[in-house]
Amino acid sequence: MKSQSVFEGRLKLPVIAAPMFLISGPKLVTACCKNGVVGTFPALNHRETEGFDGWLTEIEEDLAAFEKETGKKAAPYGVNLIVHHTNPRVEADLEVCIKHKVPIIITSLGAVAGLVDKVHAYGGLVFHDVINKRHAEKAIEAGVDGLICVCAGAGGHAGLLHPVPFIKEIRSMFDGIILLSGCLSDGADVASALQMGADFAYLGTRFINVSESRADEAYRQMIMDSGTSDIVYTAAVSGVNANFLRKSLEAMGITKEMWSVKGKVDFGKELDAAEAEAKAWKTIWSAGQGVAAIEDNVPVEVLVNRMRRQFEEAIKKQQEALTKYTVADV
Repeated sequence: MKSQSVFEGRLKLPVIAAPMFLISGPKLVTACCKNGVVGTFPALNHRETEGFDGWLTEIEEDLAAFEKETGKKAAPYGVNLIVHHTNPRVEADLEVCIKHKVPIIITSLGAVAGLVDKVHAYGGLVFHDVINKRHAEKAIEAGVDGLICVCAGAGGHAGLLHPVPFIKEIRSMFDGIILLSGCLSDGADVASALQMGADFAYLGTRFINVSESRADEAYRQMIMDSGTSDIVYTAAVSGVNANFLRKSLEAMGITKEMWSVKGKVDFGKELDAAEAEAKAWKTIWSAGQGVAAIEDNVPVEVLVNRMRRQFEEAIKKQQEALTKYTVADV
C-alpha cells in the first residue's frame, strides 16, 4: 500500500499513540517516535496557534537530532485537528501543519475534502475518527487515507460498536489504512488488532500512564486503581458521549443520576465554550476500559519494549495454534 511507505523502516510496532486532549505534548510525541511508535497530539493542546507552531519546530528539531546522533529513523508524528465550525483555529492551525509538512493529520468531528486535498498536496496522510458506517462513508468520500475505528470502551469520545463486525464492515468498503481504537493496552492486544483486520493499533489510555505524559499524578494513580466497572459513558461533561473515570465524575459532583443527562453540565457561565471544555476535561478525567490492564507508570521506552516482547509472544502462540489445529486434507 503506497500510503504506508512513510512507516517503512521506522516502526518497532504497528502502534499509534492517540492524541489526547491536555495530555499529549512534544515530550510524549518525541519519546514515542524515538522508540518506534507514532506519536501524536491535538493542536489545541497549545492555547495559541503561534505556540502550536513552536511545538512543531521543537518536535522536528528533537527528532532530527536523534536521527543524526543514532543513525536510526524516528517514527513519523501526527497532529489532531478538530474540524468543526466551533473551532475558530482550524484554518490557522492547518496552515501551520502545511508549513511544517506534518506527516500525519488526524481529523475529528468532520471530514473535509478541501483539507484532505491540502494535506495530500505536500505528501501528508489524513486519518479520520469514525464510530459508525455513516461517518466512514463521509470520510471515504472526502478522500482520507485511513479510518480510525473508535469502538466500544475506548477513552474519550468513543462509539458503541464491537470491533470485529465494525472492522469487517469498514474493510468491505475501504481499501485504505484501518486503525483500531478501544481497550488496547499491551502487545498481545496489538496482535489481536491485526488479527481482526486492522493495520494499526491506536492506543490512548495506556499512554496516559507514561512518564512523558502531561497527566497529573492523581490521574495516573486513579487509572491504576480502576477497573472496567469504573468507566462511565456519559454526555454529561461536554454534551457528547465519552468515557470517563467514575471517581473523577463523583469528585466533581456528577452523580449516577446525572450520567444520563444529554445536555452539558454548567461549569461556569463566565467561561466561553472552549475554556469550559478545557476546564471540564482537566478536572474530570477520561479513560477507556483498558484501565483494567494498566498497573504502572513507566517511561515510553520501557512500555514499548515490553509491548514488543508481548507482541512477539502473542504471534508465536498464534503460530503454534495454527500447527495444533491444522487437520490434513483427506
